[in-house]
Amino acid sequence: MGTVKALHRYPVKSMLGETLPHAVITERGLRGDRMAAVLDETGTVGSAKHPRKWGPLLTCRSRVTDDLTVTVRLPDGAELPAGHPQLDTRLSALLGRRIVLSDTPPEHGGRLERAVPDHRGGIPDRLRAATFTDATGATITSGSTPPGSFFDYGTLHLVTTATLARLRSAYPAGDFDPRRFRPNLVIDTPDEPGFAEDAWIGIHLRIGEALLRPLVPTPRCVVPTLGHGDLPPDPQIMRTVASQHRIPVLDLGRLSCVGVYLDVVEPGAVRVGDAVTRVDG
Repeated sequence: MGTVKALHRYPVKSMLGETLPHAVITERGLRGDRMAAVLDETGTVGSAKHPRKWGPLLTCRSRVTDDLTVTVRLPDGAELPAGHPQLDTRLSALLGRRIVLSDTPPEHGGRLERAVPDHRGGIPDRLRAATFTDATGATITSGSTPPGSFFDYGTLHLVTTATLARLRSAYPAGDFDPRRFRPNLVIDTPDEPGFAEDAWIGIHLRIGEALLRPLVPTPRCVVPTLGHGDLPPDPQIMRTVASQHRIPVLDLGRLSCVGVYLDVVEPGAVRVGDAVTRVDG
C-alpha cells in the first residue's frame, strides 16, 4: 500500500513542530505530540485556526527533549524550556496579550475559535448561522477541544503523497508540502490514486509495530494557507482542495478534506521506511 515517508509531531499546539526518523505511537497518538498549548485568561486554547488572534504561534517552533521536556524556539532564535520564567512573558509579548503555556488541558474542554474560511466546505453549513465577528474583525465560530486533550478531534493524522500529487496537478504553482497539513504520518503511495486514504477508512493498517484504523476524513480550515516557516502563505491552496475534494464527513455535510484521522488499535514503534499493510479480520 505504501511506506512511511516522514514522521512529524507538534509538541505545542499550533506551533511548528519537528521531523523524526522514528517515533512511538501510544494510545493517545504520537508520543510527545500536542503535549502543551498556549491559553489566554479566558481559557481559550491558542490555535492558528484563528490567524488574526493566534497566527504568530506559527513563527515559533516546539520540540521535545529525550526526557519529554517541551522546548520553544522563539522567532529571534532564543530557545526556552516550558516552565522558564521568561517563556510566558515572551509569548505574551508576541501575541499582544497575557497568555500561559500549559501542559494541563482544561478538564471540561477548552474554548477553540476558528475563522470562517472563504473556500467552499470550510465549515459545516449548519454552523454558518452561529458565526459572529469578534474584536479582531474576523468572522469566527466557537467550539471546544475534547475534555482532557489539546487535540481538535483525532489524535493521529495521516496524509498520502498520492493526495498531495493530485492537488499539485490541479494547481502546479502551489507548494503542497505536507507540512502545511500538519500530519503525523506522511505515507508514500506511488502506485495509488489521489485521495487514496479515503478508501482506507474502516480497515486496519499495520504501520511498523502499530495497528491503526482510519476513522474519518480530515476537514481542513485556513491553516494550510498560512505561512509555515519557509513555506509562504497561499490562499489558493485551500481553494484548490475545495475544488477537488469536498466529501461527506459524518453528519456534517460535504467538507474540504485532506488526509484522515486514525484510531490507535495497538500502540507500537514506527520508523521512516516502514511498510504500510492492510490487516484483515
